[in-house]
Amino acid sequence: MTDTATTPWFLTGNFAPVHDELTVHDLPVTGSVPPSLSGRYLRNGSNPKAPTQHWFFGDGMVHGIRLEDGRAEWYKNRWVRTTKLAKGLDAMDGEAMLDPTASAANTHVLAHAGRIWTLEEGHFPYEIDRDLDTIGCDDFDGRLTSAFTAHPKLCPETGELHFFGYSPIAPHLTYHVLDAAGRLVHSAPITVPRGTMMHDFMITRDHAIFMDLPVVFDFDNPGAPIRWDDHYGARIGIVPRHGTDADIRWFEVDPCYVFHPLNAYVEGDTVVCDVGRHESMWRNGMNDFPPSFLHRWTFDLGTGSVHEQQLDEVAHGFPRVDDRVQGLRHRYGWGVAPRDGGRVLLDDRVAGVVVKWDLSAGSQSVFDLGPDSHPGEFVFVQDGPDAGEDEGWAMGLVYDAATDSSDLVILDASAPGSEPVARVHLPRRVPFGFHGSWIDDAVLPET
Repeated sequence: MTDTATTPWFLTGNFAPVHDELTVHDLPVTGSVPPSLSGRYLRNGSNPKAPTQHWFFGDGMVHGIRLEDGRAEWYKNRWVRTTKLAKGLDAMDGEAMLDPTASAANTHVLAHAGRIWTLEEGHFPYEIDRDLDTIGCDDFDGRLTSAFTAHPKLCPETGELHFFGYSPIAPHLTYHVLDAAGRLVHSAPITVPRGTMMHDFMITRDHAIFMDLPVVFDFDNPGAPIRWDDHYGARIGIVPRHGTDADIRWFEVDPCYVFHPLNAYVEGDTVVCDVGRHESMWRNGMNDFPPSFLHRWTFDLGTGSVHEQQLDEVAHGFPRVDDRVQGLRHRYGWGVAPRDGGRVLLDDRVAGVVVKWDLSAGSQSVFDLGPDSHPGEFVFVQDGPDAGEDEGWAMGLVYDAATDSSDLVILDASAPGSEPVARVHLPRRVPFGFHGSWIDDAVLPET
């Protein structure tokens, strides 16, 4: 039994790690798995095998569910076999911080160029196979010399994967591009005043967009190696795709923090960014985590003006769009929010709902999965190549606090308020985690 009085919050309840790896076939389903779904839903998260100082630093574990022909074929969970895991390193150990292969590999998992990578923003990516087994660390034939963000952006028009690396030591920011075949074809250091935590970024059809915000590295304070800095300021950098430091333009915004944008797009000389804006982050230590609200930044590249607008009053997390509109104008988005209209997410005591935004109508609707349900990130999967932006399925993992169990829940994305199309009942509780992807069979080569 866990002693919750002395155990850190991220090792209790549904944050607590699981201690083994399973492979279970022919999962029970309530409802019907759409027969058009043929692939894998994979989600990454922190599942510490070695001691850790924070939820963000735990060893990565990928949970996967295989769907095909209307069946839930299997569930598997696997630790990512990184240098950090093999050596039992804490993420804040000097060896782990200086070794680019010592990734926690715990934040995201996605496919590109026929390969699957697990990601964590301070190190190189790790490749896994279709069965979630680790292949190894990837430095792209020695060409990658910085970290690899947990949030690369796949251009739906060119097939390029845009990403960046940040670091507490110079160069603090480097912009990279992989081509459609997975080759590293562009790397450009970008000048910023000091090392800041850049968790995510954005692209448009024409740009890459970086958020230089006032969460800075401070290794003189070992209890909070990253912290809020009232004096740093906040800037958004917009650079042409494949651009360099000489091409970037910086725009000042009100101080804030953004873990996750929804999307960005360009209209003429205007760049529009919809983001989950926190008023601050870690001002009073690493458990100080104010909620985020959907905001829109509008940057006029002709006049240099900046406009900021709050789009709703609902605290949210894990915003996502249809991957086919990444960097293009979007209408819809999906996220999660507290069920009671409060400000707390991912808490065993506070149930959640899945949120759907209609940005054209300026409205928001919800899927309420029950008073004991705790949904994580939901991703959109289109129902066929010609389907519209909300014609398909929203899917994600949901923890039920009443039964201490987890399901993969599939929703009709076009029908807020409706019952789930399917609940795939998993053989174990899946701890709260971070990000994931639907990986269609069409994007992976035949074996």
